[in-house]
Amino acid sequence: MVALLLAAAEGDEPSFSELYRRTSAKLFGVVLRICPDRGIAEDVLVDVYLTIWRRAGAFDPGRASPITWMATIARNRAIDAVRRQPRVAPVAIDMVPEMADCATLAEAALIEAEGDARLHLCVERLGEPQSGAIRAAFFHGLTYAQLATTMAVPLGTMKSWIRRSLARLKECLHAED
Repeated sequence: MVALLLAAAEGDEPSFSELYRRTSAKLFGVVLRICPDRGIAEDVLVDVYLTIWRRAGAFDPGRASPITWMATIARNRAIDAVRRQPRVAPVAIDMVPEMADCATLAEAALIEAEGDARLHLCVERLGEPQSGAIRAAFFHGLTYAQLATTMAVPLGTMKSWIRRSLARLKECLHAED
């Protein structure tokens, strides 16, 4: 692949096409892990290969392998794309509109409201930023990667927060029984 990348640096389009054929699946995987939206990931991949084409002359085989160099470009472009996306602010649970269910009996509604109030209390006891992360993940459907980016924390930290918060919620809800 070194030869293909160096030939592409000289403007050799067939070499660049072969380089694309050999690496596009891997680089798309790198981008897709960071940008879960397939459409955005495809756009990012186009940008990645344009960057590789323009900067192929800057590749130094003594510093990194071609795939490492290209994966770094892909990763950085994907992160840039995620940062450009509008951020979704966590919404307080009491701001979510309630929908009336005409079929629910009064007793069932009372039991459900009590359960909702307990859940709300337990989520509040988590404290910030964990309660905000739980709300965004489970009430707004954000992924771990989106949450980590939005809250500016590493992905591993976000996964730990969610796991620990769910364990604390379980304890809190069972303690209230």
